[in-house]
Amino acid sequence: MATEKNKNTISPAVLDRLANGSACTPTALLNSENLTPEGLNPEEVEERRERYGSNDIARKKKDSVAKRLFASFINPFTIVLLVLAGISLVTDIILPSPGERNYLTVSMVLSMVLISGFMSFIQEYKSGKAAEKLASLVGNTATLIREGQRQDIPFRELVVGDRVLLSSGDMIPADIRLIETKDLFINQSALTGESEPIEKTPLADPNHAHAPLEATNLALMGSNVISGSATGIVLSVGKDTFFGCIAAKLTAKKEATSFDKGIKKISWTLILFIVMMAPLVFVINGLFKTGEDRWLNALLFALSVAVGLTPEMLPMIVSANLAKSAIAMSKQKVIIKNLSAIQNLGAMSVLCTDKTGTLTEDRIALEFHHNIMGKEDERVLRHAFLNSYYQTGLKNVMDLAIIAHGEADGLSAITSNYRKVDEIPFDFVRRRMSVVVADKSGKRQLITKGAVEEMLAVSSFAEYEGKVQPLTDDIKSFILKKAAEYNEQGFRVLALAHKNEDLGKTLTADDEKGMVLIGYLAFFDPPKASAKDALKQLQEYGVAVKILTGDNEAITRHVCAEVGLPTETILLGNEIAELNDDDLAKACETHAIFAKLSPAQKTRIVSLLRRQHTVGFMGDGINDAAAMKAADVGISVDTAVDIAKESSDIILTEKDLAVLENGIREGRKTYANTTKYIKLTTSSNFGNMLSILVASVFLPFLPMLPLQILVLNLIYDISCLALPFDNVDEDYLKKPRRWEAVSISRFMLCFGPISSLFDIATYLIMFFYFCPQAYGGAYGSLSASDQLAFATLFQAGWFVESQWSQTMVVHALRSEKIPFIKTNASWLVYLMSGLGIAISTCLALFLGFGYGKAALNWQYFLYLFGVVFTYIVLVSLIKKLYLHHFKELL
Repeated sequence: MATEKNKNTISPAVLDRLANGSACTPTALLNSENLTPEGLNPEEVEERRERYGSNDIARKKKDSVAKRLFASFINPFTIVLLVLAGISLVTDIILPSPGERNYLTVSMVLSMVLISGFMSFIQEYKSGKAAEKLASLVGNTATLIREGQRQDIPFRELVVGDRVLLSSGDMIPADIRLIETKDLFINQSALTGESEPIEKTPLADPNHAHAPLEATNLALMGSNVISGSATGIVLSVGKDTFFGCIAAKLTAKKEATSFDKGIKKISWTLILFIVMMAPLVFVINGLFKTGEDRWLNALLFALSVAVGLTPEMLPMIVSANLAKSAIAMSKQKVIIKNLSAIQNLGAMSVLCTDKTGTLTEDRIALEFHHNIMGKEDERVLRHAFLNSYYQTGLKNVMDLAIIAHGEADGLSAITSNYRKVDEIPFDFVRRRMSVVVADKSGKRQLITKGAVEEMLAVSSFAEYEGKVQPLTDDIKSFILKKAAEYNEQGFRVLALAHKNEDLGKTLTADDEKGMVLIGYLAFFDPPKASAKDALKQLQEYGVAVKILTGDNEAITRHVCAEVGLPTETILLGNEIAELNDDDLAKACETHAIFAKLSPAQKTRIVSLLRRQHTVGFMGDGINDAAAMKAADVGISVDTAVDIAKESSDIILTEKDLAVLENGIREGRKTYANTTKYIKLTTSSNFGNMLSILVASVFLPFLPMLPLQILVLNLIYDISCLALPFDNVDEDYLKKPRRWEAVSISRFMLCFGPISSLFDIATYLIMFFYFCPQAYGGAYGSLSASDQLAFATLFQAGWFVESQWSQTMVVHALRSEKIPFIKTNASWLVYLMSGLGIAISTCLALFLGFGYGKAALNWQYFLYLFGVVFTYIVLVSLIKKLYLHHFKELL
């Protein structure tokens, strides 16, 4: 069973196996595993495959299409919609007579269920495709020795203990302990993110026994051979390899995001209120009303109440919000793959990202060219320029940086004074490259650049303190110390040397000796000019940026210091490996920079941060895919590898934090306008239902017909379709917010009953003043026909007051500021609000909704203006108290 500190990386048993293999000598390893130079025989292969498993990357077992479709449709959110559809089916289709049946609501809600379910199904499908692409990267053959014979077999047939032969260009087929090497350099960028090749040797490496990525004698699956050759013994296969852990993370079901968890809680909250309110309304109306059909009418009324309690336009509002934001974000260089990610992007409070390309330009630049004493020297640049300009091999990024710097300094002209005579290309054994140039007089000069240690090995002299001196131990120490200083500042350093004598007619590596060391070349991936300001902007928006990189501490520290990130403490991968989850979770809160990380460690950090935050992860490599999937929102760029893009929710067309800032703003606008609808609608509907409960007890007739409730709800919801286009206060956008059901319940319980107070006031004024005034007496003194007309007028009056009040309260509660004075809705919200009020008023005045024309006079509308104004004033005062106590409104 995995210990707490390793459960998110690699199992202790596998880690111990790699550690033991790395720490012991090749001979000891072969003896402990009973291995011979002839390799395994068929019986041993089968026994080991049975014991350790096959070399298959973990793949999620494929469910049938029907099962995956079913799972995509079963969640609390769709349950709310299906309950609504069922209610609508009863009230709109089953119970009404054939001529009065209405299929619109059922059709609309079922359409939303289908859209939601199919979107979930498609996302799961894409996730599976990402894992399949990752697995396909290792679908190759390996060369090994079995029964003394050299064989090429598929990767998947390898077993622990196999003797594998590696050569230049090979992919590493499993996690291997190297027992023989010759000039072996391996690229581990897929696992570590570092592009520089790593030299590997067979020597025991107890110092890095529990840090397999740093062990010099381990070659891990997912890396590849750049140059040289080697023989190794397979230690781990398939899902037990580091690469296998990444694949396992991709095939695992994505943990519910902040938005997913929030919407589920909201859905269950809505279900709870429906389950509580609808039966209560049914029982009260059945008991307190009279007539033969009172229980049937009570049932119809209770079902209408259930419909009224449910914000049935929620999926449409959410979809409209997300679609509108997706279009707006695409114009801001942010492409949305998964629409729900917009909500998580807005709620994001922590952004984890690599530094390369995000904080830096993602290009190597020549920062300075110093002489041995550390002073700027044009002569050093001139020699370096000639060396890089005249080499005909593949020019690496450092050569291109030297040439670009030299051309900017006007050195292109000097090439007319020289011609190339010969060269020795770079290789990973010498770690140097040389050219011989001749000037117009025929004088030849050998110019060599390379790693500092290798250049010291071929130099006998140095231009020290202004003159050529023998390369003594003191001068060597001075040079190594100076190079170390540059490395600590985050620079990659090359040394430069030359000589004019003892050059053979044909240049060979033997000529690289007795040289004069003349200076250093320091390279750096420069910080982006926009990075510092972008980080400040993100901080203003409440987003903490944490750097998770595979690069070394020195380079990371220098870059982060340049862009203003605190660098006092940096947590390294080997330190993280020793921490349990609780200790690492605490460290994640106090540290902003993590270096020398493995992909599994990035994933672990993201998962722990999600305990307290909504987390985004921005990456572009295979090594980032698992962390992107573990985050609430995975962010990639259009230049990323396919697997990274497949694993992401959002793709940036430009890898820049400033671009991401625009996406965060849009995400928060989406959250704001969605939560406006949910909170305002549920609180308004809850208030209406409380009013209905009161009326059901005291009134001798229904306060509103079931049809009126449904039409009232429909008009209000249609007017709310403008909310995705509403304005959002700039102050609101500065803070990340998570979806919380408790805030919706609190809002509903606080502001809902306020509307009930004014509804009850309307009941009283209608029942005791307006209706008796219109029909010449109290309800009990009227004939049956006049009582019916009395009830119709009452219902029309409350219908209009309900529509006016719940429409206008949107403007009072859509912002924390004073409505109409310090904040205003968008023109579209104003237009739709006006249309909703106008349509409902016309319906009540000219149709009456039932048994006669509703005679609402000018006195009623005078009262209506007064009651709505008073309602808005009271809500604004309560809003102020609410903000004082709960700190935020929406």
